[in-house]
Amino acid sequence: MRWSGQAIDAERDDALPGLESNSGLVRSVTTPEFAGVTFHEVLAKSALNRVPSADGSGDAYGWTINPYRGCSHACVYCFARPTHTYLEFDGGADFDQQIVVKTNVAEVLARELAKPSWDRHPVALGTNTDPYQRAEGRYRLMPGVIEALAASGTPFSILTKGTLLRRDLPLLATAAERVRVDLAMSIAVYDDDLQQTVEPGTPTTSARLATVRAVRDAGLDCSVFLMPVLPYITDTRAHLDDAVGRAAAAGATSVTYSALHLRPGVKPWWFEWLGRTHPDLVARYRSMYLDNTYAPKDYRRWLAERIRPILRSHGVGLGRVDPATGSMGFSDGPSPFVEQSVPATSPLKRADPGFDRRLLRPTGTATLF
Repeated sequence: MRWSGQAIDAERDDALPGLESNSGLVRSVTTPEFAGVTFHEVLAKSALNRVPSADGSGDAYGWTINPYRGCSHACVYCFARPTHTYLEFDGGADFDQQIVVKTNVAEVLARELAKPSWDRHPVALGTNTDPYQRAEGRYRLMPGVIEALAASGTPFSILTKGTLLRRDLPLLATAAERVRVDLAMSIAVYDDDLQQTVEPGTPTTSARLATVRAVRDAGLDCSVFLMPVLPYITDTRAHLDDAVGRAAAAGATSVTYSALHLRPGVKPWWFEWLGRTHPDLVARYRSMYLDNTYAPKDYRRWLAERIRPILRSHGVGLGRVDPATGSMGFSDGPSPFVEQSVPATSPLKRADPGFDRRLLRPTGTATLF
């Protein structure tokens, strides 16, 4: 059934709150292909989101692009869930089922990149919601974004769980001839049954590993983000060894890991899932996270001691992300993305919206974005 025949009245209860009278909302759409999901198509006023410096100078520390708000991957632990509350949605089912689509993002981005004031700062995609979630197969926003970045000489990185990345590999390989292109596949769970319960909207682990191999076959580097490691669930030696081994076999150029962190707006949804699927772990998780966002330091230290020998045994480099540029590479020392090595004053906590509530609302686009 054609999407054009599925537009719904923006005044309905399932339309985007707060945008009913905003000219940025074009239409809200449902389709049988995405049962239970409503797509709110908007005209964005800007595409580049500035991550401000922490010193109050107003200078940009980093830049991101989010073609979508909300994510049908429906990962229970997703740190971006609280961002949906700015749209007057909740961070649970609404985050999974009420998806904002910036249909003109590529055109707006091209205009912004053409400004004389643009200094070709590295731009990150996938730091909030996934640019290759399933709807990208219909909307095809990323080819225009990639082309605009490459044409302007702007380096960029993409972090995704979406196998739709494979569609754009020829375009990415061409872009990499002009600018630095860093790619990473997020694969946190290597147990199929668990993956389908905690990340019900994501491609299978095998499909994502095949995408890593496809990236490597296209002549591009690809990191694997083993994030988050779930305490008492995916932190067994067997699971970690299987994860790193399969990533290495797929050709991953590095593996980056960190333990689960639970922001206040994520905790209710996580504990609801945990109570249904692992009730025996609820008490342990309450002791770890009830008053904390991050896993205890002792646990993070224990995890590092467990996983580093596994990385070495498979000959896989420990991944790192340059907090100033977003570029991905190897690290002989602790990775900035390994939580136990990130001090409270680290620039990474200012560069990644997942670490700082001040950064949860990107600048620009229609009023609420």
